[in-house]
Amino acid sequence: MSKVKMKTANSYKIAVLDPCPHWRKNIPALPHKARRFAKAAVAAALAEGISVELNLVFADDRLMRDLNRKFRGKDKPTNVLSFPQMSPRELKKSLRQLKSTLVLGDVVMGYQTVRREAKEQGKALLDHMAHLTVHGVLHLFGHDHYNAAASRRMERLEKRVLAGFGISDPYLLYIRS
Repeated sequence: MSKVKMKTANSYKIAVLDPCPHWRKNIPALPHKARRFAKAAVAAALAEGISVELNLVFADDRLMRDLNRKFRGKDKPTNVLSFPQMSPRELKKSLRQLKSTLVLGDVVMGYQTVRREAKEQGKALLDHMAHLTVHGVLHLFGHDHYNAAASRRMERLEKRVLAGFGISDPYLLYIRS
């Protein structure tokens, strides 16, 4: 992976939990790579000099289905869920008054869904995981895709972060031959 140009933060505390063994089996050095993608997303979304904490959870579809049902009312697995520690308004206030570490929240990914999507879209599993990590972390900062303008802003930021790693536009249509 190529180096991505990042702003300097005081520190990053990114816990990587992987209750699903398929992640480590299929993505060597998963914790190291996942932290790099998350750090790049944090750096793209923040001003310099902020210390942050967040968790990345690499789960299976069973856990994703349970979480999606419990928190979104959808009884099916999904690729990524973000659980921000605070609302966008609280986050902005915290950033203005920050005197210690900013606790962002959790990003959870489901292995089987992510693997299936990567295969269907002709992407490498690592590239798709990178995109969903960046996407999930940006959600922790209040970015969303519920209207066209917000979606465009979020996608531009995702593409810029991923390009720093040599990963192509995740929104291009991939056609398998």
